[in-house]
Amino acid sequence: MSEPLPPIGPSTFVDGRFLDPESGEVVEGDLRVEGGRIVAMGVVDRTGGAVVELRGRTVVPGLIDAHFHAYASGMGGLGTERRLLSFVAINAVDRLKGALRRGFTTVRDPAGGDAGFARAIADGLVRVPRYLYTGPALSQTGGHGDPREPGIDICFTSGHLSEVVDGVDAMRKAARERFRAGAHAIKVMTSGGVSSPADPLRPPQYSPEELRAVADEAGRRGSYVAAHAYSSEAIRHSVENGVRSIEHGNFLDDASAESMLRHQAFLVPTLGAYDAIDRRAHELDLPAYVRKKNKEVLEAGSRSLEVADCHGLPIGFGSDNMGALVGEQLCGIPLHLRTRTPLAVLRSLTCVNADLIQRSDLGRLKPGAVADFLVPAGDPLSDPEVLWKAGSRVVVQAGRVVAE
Repeated sequence: MSEPLPPIGPSTFVDGRFLDPESGEVVEGDLRVEGGRIVAMGVVDRTGGAVVELRGRTVVPGLIDAHFHAYASGMGGLGTERRLLSFVAINAVDRLKGALRRGFTTVRDPAGGDAGFARAIADGLVRVPRYLYTGPALSQTGGHGDPREPGIDICFTSGHLSEVVDGVDAMRKAARERFRAGAHAIKVMTSGGVSSPADPLRPPQYSPEELRAVADEAGRRGSYVAAHAYSSEAIRHSVENGVRSIEHGNFLDDASAESMLRHQAFLVPTLGAYDAIDRRAHELDLPAYVRKKNKEVLEAGSRSLEVADCHGLPIGFGSDNMGALVGEQLCGIPLHLRTRTPLAVLRSLTCVNADLIQRSDLGRLKPGAVADFLVPAGDPLSDPEVLWKAGSRVVVQAGRVVAE
């Protein structure tokens, strides 16, 4: 895992309203930071270190994006997979800098990233969000991560976003290689996708034996498996064979939600991506099959949130924006708010995603937590638009003001 720049000396953020999404409580007063972590809130000793005036503004934890594609320099396909890695990495830095300015202090990249890129972040060469990566996602031949169109005769094994891997032994080896290279978790493709050129959306992908092999390797490393899965049958197939994180899940129904609940799985909706594609499809010159599939999953997405809420599933937040759509990172927030309360959505953006990535010290405002927080232009509970509308915002990472 790549941590951002090391913390600076002690500092006190004074005269603020500190909203902890996990408890829903607001503490008024000051917040003291030492060693990059919160040490006290309310009435604190301001002696020593810098003082930052908040003037009564509301503070929330730094946002977490659990499905951010740093390495997606294009909209997918062979061209994106085979671009020079030097370009991909520089483009990824730019994408991540934008995420930090929007208030995301941590991102999980579920299809890309590598140890060298993470090392540059950890060494402070670039100022970007905390970066958790999976390396290229695993796809079966002809699966969602296989970018070859049916009429193309070309060999493809791996690229920046995906690797084609088949068979139990090969899946084990691929998982072990990712953990050797510092991966946070393993990503697998277990259904078709919107941009898939050769597979339908709904049928499950990978055999039970292949998925269980990857889940076994992840479990023994104290990690987990995240699965790209749209349909109810693909969701059940995934979680019943060891997957912990369902990405997208647009066709979630009662049966698949109950299965997720039994297996303690998380749902990471990515509604904003479909909305952005729908609005900008012609500008992006996307193929007709992409536009058709996208409309199908867009219409189903809000219903999946209602089902997940009804069953009490932990719901995270992911943006999933590829290529030119990276600036749409925040547009999924109002889509969540169509069916959910502002506090529930804020939890998805903070403490729920923190639990998903196994970091109980992120996504919260309380003593002991990492001092990552966002100071928006207003109170996100009474005026949730401040989370996604342009306006004044201050971003703090490990006690350091990194954007304002």
